[in-house]
Parts: sequence; structure tokens; C-alpha cells
Amino acid sequence: VQLQASGGGLVQPGGSLRLSCVASGSTVGYYAAGWFRLVPGKEREVISCINKSDKTYYLESVKDRLTISRDTAKNMVYLQMNSLKPEDTAVYYCAAGTICGANWSDYDYWGQGTQVTVSS
Repeated sequence: VQLQASGGGLVQPGGSLRLSCVASGSTVGYYAAGWFRLVPGKEREVISCINKSDKTYYLESVKDRLTISRDTAKNMVYLQMNSLKPEDTAVYYCAAGTICGANWSDYDYWGQGTQVTVSS
């Protein structure tokens, strides 16, 4: 499966963004789909995942502000991010794998990311 994230941009603190991930080459419903982010100088951080049964998982520090969802008809995965903070600034990637894992290396496929910048 090939993945491509989009929807990033510049947003003011407190704002919202919805990231989208389009899958091709296979059906996104066959996989656990996750989002992780990368801040320069830091480790990749898995922030959310939705498994094959649509059970969702979130990193504890962001769980109140994120919603992950999947539209299998469109072969898309989304990440709604609210109340954004400057520390959310990162490149965001979508990924797919067999199960939802806490580490980016748990995922078998990931695509190019989308930059999110939270700044006034």
C-alpha cells in the first residue's frame, strides 16, 4: 500500500487542522493505520492509530485534542487536530501495518509527510 499525507499548513495556536492520508494499491481497511510526527532532533512519535476493528488509540499527551477516523469507501484516513499548540509543530506522517503499535517501526508502510506549523 502506498500512502500520502496532506492537509498540513500554518495555523495559529488554538486553531484546528484536519490531516488526510490517501491510500493506494490496497484497501486501507485491511490495515491498522496510524499517524506519527517528527520534530527535528527528536524521535518519531506515534500519536494515534486506528486498528482493523476501528478501535482507536492516542498518545496520552494529545488524546483530548485528536480524533482519528477512516473512510474505507474513499480509502482515506483522517486526523482531526484541535486546540493546536506550538509544540505540535512537526512533519506528520501516516503509516499502515498489521497492528497498532507505539513505535513507528511497528508499521510496515508510510508515506511522505505533511508539515504542520503552529505559530502566531
